[in-house]
Amino acid sequence: MSAASDEQRTKFEAASGRPAGGDPRLDALVHRLPPRVASTVDYLLQPSSRWVRIPSGALLVVGGVLSFLPVLGVWMLPLGLALLAEDVPALRASRSKAFDWIERRKPHWLDPSAPKNDET
Repeated sequence: MSAASDEQRTKFEAASGRPAGGDPRLDALVHRLPPRVASTVDYLLQPSSRWVRIPSGALLVVGGVLSFLPVLGVWMLPLGLALLAEDVPALRASRSKAFDWIERRKPHWLDPSAPKNDET
């Protein structure tokens, strides 16, 4: 399968109402974020945002590695890896394993009826 046909298939899936990231578990986690952050992550997960997603993911990984500096934090590392997993097949397997762990250990994170993080 060529890269062009894979990109067309991904665009079709996003237009058909499937989650932008291709995984409903990722979609459930994104929609638990505060609205402004969720809309930014939705934008980054769209297939057309590939050229923004890759540098953003790489910069977040570097920021996570440099977490000993002020302002930067370890939280940047998993977020950067999750963004890069959209384009790097080797990271997709790790992302899937992480979602499997979340399903087993923290199922309430994926519950659509649970309150969002910005609600009290």
